[in-house]
Amino acid sequence: MTSHSQGGEIRPKGAGPFVLRPLFTNVPLSADPTRDDIKINCVEYLDHNLYVGTSDSELLHFVQIPPDPKDKSGNPEPIYILASRQRPAFAETSSSSRPGVQQILLLPRVAKACILCNWTVTFYSLPELSPVFGTTQVKNCNWIGGVDLNELAPDSEPRDPYGVTVLLSLNRRIQVVRIGEDARVIKKIDFAGSTISMRRESIACVADSRSYALLEIDHQLKIPLMSISSLDEAQPGNVVGQAQDISGSTGGGLLRSNSSTQAHGHAENSEHASHRRGTSLGDFITGVHRRQEQRPNDGDESVFQQPSPPESATSPKPSDIAIQGEGPGAKGASESQEMPPPPPPKNPPVFLKPLIASPTPEEFLLVTGTGPLDPGIGMFVNLDGDPTRPTIEFDRYPKEIVVDGGYSDLSSSRPSLGGEEEGYVLASMSKDFEDGVHHGLEIQRWDVNAAEAEPRKYWLEPPVTDSSMPKHLGIRAFIGTDDTYFPEITKRLSRKRFKPFSSSSINSSTMSLKSADSRTAPSLERISKERELFERDSDSQSDDIIPDGWESSRNAEEEDFARRLAGTTARLAVWSGSNIWWAMRNPLILQLDAQLDAASGTPDRSSIDRREIFAMLNSFRDRDAKSELEFLTFNYIRQRAGLLLLTNFIKSEGSLFSEPDLRTMEEILVDGLLDPRVVLSLIPGVRNEVIETRRGIWIFGGVKSTAEQFILKSEFDKCGSSLGLLSLSILQFLRRFLTAWRRKKGFGSIPDESEVFPTVDAALLAVLLELDKKSPPGLARGPSIRSELYELVDTGVDCFHRAETLIESYHRLFVLSRLYQSRKMSSEVLSTWRRIVEGERDDGGELRDGEQRVREYLTKISNRALVQEYGIWLANRNPELGVQVFAEDKGRAPKFEPASVVQMLREQAPNAVRYYLEYLVFGKGHAVYVDELIAYYLDVVITRLRTSAEARATVMSTYEAYRALRPPKPTYRQFLTDNASAEDEAWASRLRLLELLGGAYDYDAAAIRERVAGLSSVAEDLLVPETIILDGRERRHENALRLLVHRLGDYDTAVAYCFRGGASIYGSSIYQATPPPSTNATTTTPSSGGGSRRRHSSLEPPTEDQQARLFRALLGEFLRLEDEGDGAEQAGLLLERFGAWFDVAEVLALVPDAWGVDLVAGFLVKALRRLAAERREAEVARHLSSAQYLRTQHELVVRVDEKGPSVEM
Repeated sequence: MTSHSQGGEIRPKGAGPFVLRPLFTNVPLSADPTRDDIKINCVEYLDHNLYVGTSDSELLHFVQIPPDPKDKSGNPEPIYILASRQRPAFAETSSSSRPGVQQILLLPRVAKACILCNWTVTFYSLPELSPVFGTTQVKNCNWIGGVDLNELAPDSEPRDPYGVTVLLSLNRRIQVVRIGEDARVIKKIDFAGSTISMRRESIACVADSRSYALLEIDHQLKIPLMSISSLDEAQPGNVVGQAQDISGSTGGGLLRSNSSTQAHGHAENSEHASHRRGTSLGDFITGVHRRQEQRPNDGDESVFQQPSPPESATSPKPSDIAIQGEGPGAKGASESQEMPPPPPPKNPPVFLKPLIASPTPEEFLLVTGTGPLDPGIGMFVNLDGDPTRPTIEFDRYPKEIVVDGGYSDLSSSRPSLGGEEEGYVLASMSKDFEDGVHHGLEIQRWDVNAAEAEPRKYWLEPPVTDSSMPKHLGIRAFIGTDDTYFPEITKRLSRKRFKPFSSSSINSSTMSLKSADSRTAPSLERISKERELFERDSDSQSDDIIPDGWESSRNAEEEDFARRLAGTTARLAVWSGSNIWWAMRNPLILQLDAQLDAASGTPDRSSIDRREIFAMLNSFRDRDAKSELEFLTFNYIRQRAGLLLLTNFIKSEGSLFSEPDLRTMEEILVDGLLDPRVVLSLIPGVRNEVIETRRGIWIFGGVKSTAEQFILKSEFDKCGSSLGLLSLSILQFLRRFLTAWRRKKGFGSIPDESEVFPTVDAALLAVLLELDKKSPPGLARGPSIRSELYELVDTGVDCFHRAETLIESYHRLFVLSRLYQSRKMSSEVLSTWRRIVEGERDDGGELRDGEQRVREYLTKISNRALVQEYGIWLANRNPELGVQVFAEDKGRAPKFEPASVVQMLREQAPNAVRYYLEYLVFGKGHAVYVDELIAYYLDVVITRLRTSAEARATVMSTYEAYRALRPPKPTYRQFLTDNASAEDEAWASRLRLLELLGGAYDYDAAAIRERVAGLSSVAEDLLVPETIILDGRERRHENALRLLVHRLGDYDTAVAYCFRGGASIYGSSIYQATPPPSTNATTTTPSSGGGSRRRHSSLEPPTEDQQARLFRALLGEFLRLEDEGDGAEQAGLLLERFGAWFDVAEVLALVPDAWGVDLVAGFLVKALRRLAAERREAEVARHLSSAQYLRTQHELVVRVDEKGPSVEM
């Protein structure tokens, strides 16, 4: 038995995914032992009953003798005895072709069997194959099948409680037959010449001799699919993929097998033929459902006939049933093809056998090709006929195909304890080799990833017997299954106890303190004593709980456990000649172990083929285990392969291993879950760290023998016993291996954690610190030794005090702080960082921007005293950063009261006060600190103006530039903001100052005016906007309006100033308001300090009289503008918009006589309209009052009349 991969590469025996095990050798196909011309046509198996159909038209029934359950020595070939031999009845046809028993269809749910023999279907009972339904036969049948594959699932519910529905492919129809207590035709489908069918619920995939199609059997709809041969052009391209209604043909009654009635062709309605491509069956169901219900129920007519002589009218035509040389008339068709045609027409049609499989409940696999010797293409379509996944290729067009495994496939020969497996398709075919044509199975995955470059194929042949090559191989997935097991698995997976220390090696494993580094010698001595105490305590405790004979009991338990995992289920059968084999899933552990032995076949392991081992391990590197056996298989192979690589690596001292090889070896050992103590026991420099109690270390038997063989070799004792003597490559391996194992800390699946991880932590920390000495200063960037060192200390170590000493000895303060952080020792973390920031030696140089790191860390701790201590320390070093500690809202520590922080900063960090005040005023709205912040801003602005002539010139130029702008123009505040320099501190401070002065804060305006006025000695009117705001606060509105109109030229702000009663010079455009105001609400903005912002008295809503007075003053300023045109324009605009606040007489008195009427026309018109409206309102009010008076008089008279006269005495 050989297995070839794609491209002809011959792999070791047993390396493929399937293996052939004998099911029945030398089946007695004939009662006459001298006949050797009989072959097996079909095979079926159910509940230890084997049914064999032969080419001699005989049906053989064999019964399996159960094996002895006490026999645990091996897995012998099963024994079968012949229960019956019979010849199914069949009807003679005009053709002399008698293929024999063609199909055996078992229906276990109704305990019936359907046998197709020489184109005739007969019915039998299970399991004894007694004839049922009398002598009923169905003649001229090409295929029996179409059992709903979804109903074969173990938990499925049958759609039909009265029986099982099958499809009988007659020459001119497909009969839908219910097999139960009787056999009844329930539907007839007009589909001629079908030779194969497979069904999922109501969707059947069928084929005739030329093409495939999908049928919806409930509503009789059809979607034509591709041709079987891509050279066949008989199928119109515009028909493929179009759903067609085939239920409306006239004379659609089912033809009897002996009827001479002519068959109807596939005539479709013209409206159906015009449907577009890609129409699904579901689109037609609703439309034809009503018509289907109205059709007469002709399916109940019996079509099962008694045996009768064949009639010529019922003989199938050769073209109807020519399937690769099988069936009646095939010989004639073959001969006609061999005859030379008269004139050469088009290429003759190539007839290929249609092949259908259903890998999933939603898919069918169809095979197409160009010729029997050309490659075949497998295409996957869904129940609507649409492609679902990439195609697969067969080297030659197959003779048979079977799918095994994958999604919910009941034909999978999966292990008994396994889960869902990979999906394979097995194709029976012939191939050309150097020694001739071989017949076998081409095996490949059907569910591979579409991105895979080239799928791997395997070639499997049955064993050669009687010096003759096997001929055509048949293959089938049985209805039933057979349980068996592999004894080889038990030997490999039984765990045995591993003893790393012998009596001679224990003494040599003591720590060599003299050879150790002087910095770590005291620590090593302490660790050595702790190890001795730990071992003594562990052994004394285990003495109380380990019973006598526990090791023998565990050995027996391990063997029983491994034997249970070795079980498997067989369901695929392969036959050739008179032999039948199980096609069983070859256990992965046997495949891989054979490859591993081939790669390391020499006894001394000196010529190990690492490339072959790596390739073998990579074959399942990213594959998830789907069963317990597969999980243990992966671990076993990785462990054994890892130890073989490790021993070769140690002997070569890494000289033969590249860096990728080292990484791969480490991954192999870790992924295999091999106890790290086994690995450490093979390296003398660290094996003294191994801790073993009396319960020992239990590993797979094969892995145990591999490790013990190396320990007993002389090369092992020659290796150095000090860590410093190990080569760099070994240190790198230890770094990766131990780091990977540390990540498993805390896993419940890791046994003996208390014995494993203390040693692993100490050894790994020493290795990483030694290797990291050559790393460049700074934090780790990407995967590196330093990042692994951080991960080690961050996740915590089980040897904390030794780790602390080791890190200090290497002057790695930042690493030490991370070690403290792993134990939540915040005070020590901050203390270590302060040591680094203040200049103490830290060889790693990792703490960059240490002040920012301290600030971020303080937000994550809840110790208020620590936050205050290091916040003050940080505020003195970096005030802007330090105050953020006390202003943090999301910190875990209790919040600081602003008053206490201000006082604390004034005393301990005075330079940080300003930054904290900005946060309080602008961030939190604490108005109580406005005066202090304004004073700071004034200091910056005034100092700059006093000391810089350039700054003064810039300020004056802004005034001139703004006045030169023509209306409409932005407010001066907007102009100032737009031209501000982000890098100029004085400019930014002035904007903040204007924001504070114009805000709703209560500040000392007199003190601020005094400081602003002090600039007059340098230059006049340098701070005009500030002066205007202060004038408004002090109710010096006339002066404020003068500065706005004449000094700044900000007319819009002047109007807004009047409208708001002098409260503020900043706000939205006043021309969007509707004068006069009705109300002006006052709001109170809560502050974080618990109080409210105090609104200055000048900021209260103005009255209409105040607004009118200010508008009159503004009108006067407009009239005094030097540019009379600007004055007239602004005055006219003011009067037109806000005329309600002006008295007409006063305005006429103020307006120059030289003005034309048109300048005040709008104002006058509105004023006159307002006066007319007021007069009309007064008249209406007077009339209403008169009416009310008359009404009152009337009511008085009525009441007096009601009371009548009265006499007062």
